[in-house]
Amino acid sequence: MDLVSNTDKKILLIDDEEDITDLIEDILLKEGFKNIKKAHCGLDGVKICQSERTDIVVLDIMLPDIDGIEVCKRIRQFSYCPILFLSAKNSDVDKIVGLSMGGDDYITKPFSPREIAFRIKAQLRRQQYDGIKEVKSSENENIIIGSITIDKLHSQVYKDGSEVKLTAKEYKLLLYLAENSNKIVNKERLCEVVWGDDYFGYDNTISVHIRHLREKLEKNPSKPEIIVTVIGLGYKLVKRNE
Repeated sequence: MDLVSNTDKKILLIDDEEDITDLIEDILLKEGFKNIKKAHCGLDGVKICQSERTDIVVLDIMLPDIDGIEVCKRIRQFSYCPILFLSAKNSDVDKIVGLSMGGDDYITKPFSPREIAFRIKAQLRRQQYDGIKEVKSSENENIIIGSITIDKLHSQVYKDGSEVKLTAKEYKLLLYLAENSNKIVNKERLCEVVWGDDYFGYDNTISVHIRHLREKLEKNPSKPEIIVTVIGLGYKLVKRNE
């Protein structure tokens, strides 16, 4: 099955500096993208993302009303579209915070607009590959772990019959661990599965995502029984015979 063009995908640029959004827009147009929206404050960005059903967001962290982290949190309430953070901050802590809140990539200013175009293409390509793999998969049955049900066909998770809201990254982590239940999976493999070939430097965020999963799924997150840490080796999802 061949990949189709992603140039019709809706791209939303959120940055209070119009020169930056214009510059990125120009490059994207030259790269063949046709459907580009722009917002110059966080609240407008959230509204546009929801009304337009945006496919990917490029999001500045420093905004005049609400910051990019808050924008990301609000978008994640209704969309799992890829979010690429832009920031003048270059510390590992800032990257970890951005990615743990549901971001998919982190680009530090100053940046090359062409790099942003390539990263957008990479995210859309990865998203399309994931879709193909899901269609080809012969196993779309639910995965059940105790009181937790993973609906693979609709990418939804339920606990005791109620839906649990997960970010895209949390869902991918949980699904991979569940599909490899009772096996130890190291951090490098989890990073590769969730972030792809450019995962280098993201391994520190795995523990943050695992903690969030435990808070949402475990009876006692401080004493996990489902997603356990195997010290020095990685993580294991424990699935008991029931």
